[in-house]
Amino acid sequence: MMKLLRILLIALRALKRNPMRAGLTTLGIVIGVAAVIAMMEIGTGVSQEIQRTITDMGANALMILPGTAATGGVSFGAGSSVTLTPQDCDAILRECPAVRWAAPVVRARAQLVYGNKNYVPWQINGTTPDYLQAQNWADLAEGEPFTDKDVRNASKVCLIGQTIVRELFEGESPIGKELRIHNVAFKVVGVLPRKGANMMGFDQDDLVLAPWTTIKYRVTGSPLASANQSSAASGTSNTVNTLNQLYPLSQLQLYPVQSAVQQADTPLPVRFTNVDQVVVSAQSADQIQAAIRQVSDLLRERHHLRGDTSDDFSVRDMTQMVAVLSSTATLMTKLLLFVALISLIVGGVGIMNIMLVSVTERTREIGLRMAVGARARDILRQFLVEAVVLCLSGGIMGIAIGRGCSMLIRQFLHWPVEASWLAIMAAVAVSASVGIVFGFYPAWKAARLDPIEALRYE
Repeated sequence: MMKLLRILLIALRALKRNPMRAGLTTLGIVIGVAAVIAMMEIGTGVSQEIQRTITDMGANALMILPGTAATGGVSFGAGSSVTLTPQDCDAILRECPAVRWAAPVVRARAQLVYGNKNYVPWQINGTTPDYLQAQNWADLAEGEPFTDKDVRNASKVCLIGQTIVRELFEGESPIGKELRIHNVAFKVVGVLPRKGANMMGFDQDDLVLAPWTTIKYRVTGSPLASANQSSAASGTSNTVNTLNQLYPLSQLQLYPVQSAVQQADTPLPVRFTNVDQVVVSAQSADQIQAAIRQVSDLLRERHHLRGDTSDDFSVRDMTQMVAVLSSTATLMTKLLLFVALISLIVGGVGIMNIMLVSVTERTREIGLRMAVGARARDILRQFLVEAVVLCLSGGIMGIAIGRGCSMLIRQFLHWPVEASWLAIMAAVAVSASVGIVFGFYPAWKAARLDPIEALRYE
C-alpha cells in the first residue's frame, strides 16, 4: 500500500507539471462520461415514459369473457354464455397475487337524452370504482367518481367522457346535471380525462360509466341470469328453431296463467346475477402471464371444471403490443448508450496519444529512474496510474456535467429524465477501464526502454 501510494504521488506530481495539457487530455473523457450519464438518464426516463404509456393504453389489462353458448348446433359467439359473476371478480381480486385491480362490467346500448338533445354513445358500461384504476382513469378531469356504496345501493349516478360532454353539453360543465338513459335519470358526478382513440380506432372518450347494479337492474331490466347482456341468444334461438311455434299462444293456451297468490307461493329460484365481462389489471407487464394462469386456475376451480373439460370463459390480453413497445424502448436505450460509448472511445484514444507524447518527453527521466534501481514494472505502474488518474478525474467531472445537463433538459425541454445510479457507477468503472486499456501501451512502451539509450536521449 505504501508503494502504491508513493507511485500515486509521483503520478500526481508528473501531471501537475503541465496542468493545461492534463485538463485538455481529460476533456474527451469528460465529454464521453457526461454523454453516457445524460443519455442513460434520458433513455431511462423515456423507457419509463413508454412503460407508462403502455399502461395508459391498457396493455396491462386482461379481459375475461364468458364462454360460447350454442343451441341446436348454432353457436352464438364468444361472450354469449352465462358464466361470469361479480363473485368471480371478488375472488380474483382476493386470491390472485399477480392481479392489482379487477372490476365487473355490464354493457348496455341506449340513447342519452339531455334537454332537447340526444346522443347514442359507443359504450355504456356498468362497473365498480376499481374500473377507473384498472383503465388508468383515476384522475378525473372534473368531479369525483362514484363509490362502492353507490354500487351497493344501485344509485343513479354516472361518469361521462369528453365526447359526450361535447355532444350534449356544448362546453357547459355537466357536473350535477341529469341525463336520461332509457328514461332513467342519472346524475353526472364526474367527467373522465381525455384519452382519444385506442389502437383499434375506437373513441375511448365516447363512454358512460355507472354502477353495474344500476345498469343491470334499472336500465337493462334483467335481474336474473336469464340472458347475457351482450348476447342475442334468446332472440336468435326463436328464429332458428321453427318447431317452437307448434302451438301459438294466440290459438291455444296449454297451461293456465298463475294467479298472484300462486306466484307468491311458488317463486322462481334466483340462480345468480351474471356480468358481461371482468376487466383485470396485472401488477405490471411482466406479471401478465402469471395473472392469466392464476385467473384461469381460480375460475376453473370456482366453476367446477374438471381437467379434461374446456374452459367456459376466455382470457384476452395484449401481449403482442407490450412486446413491441417494450422492445422499442429497449432498442432506444441501447442506441443512446452506443452513441455515448463512442465518445468514451474517442476520449480514450486522446489519452493514449498524450501518454505516448509524455513517454517521449520523459525518456531521460525514465532512464534515470531505471539507472538508480527502478524496475520495469515500477515504470509500468507509474504510467498506468497516471492514465487511470486522468480518466477518473475526467469521469468525476463528466458525472457532474452529465447530471447537470439532465436537470437542464428536464427543466427547459420538459423531457422525461430519470436519475440512474447504475449509470453513474458504470461510468466510474468504464472511465477507470479506459485508463487501463488505453494507458497500458504507453506504459508498456516506457517500461521497455533501455536505460542507456534513455539517458542518451535528447
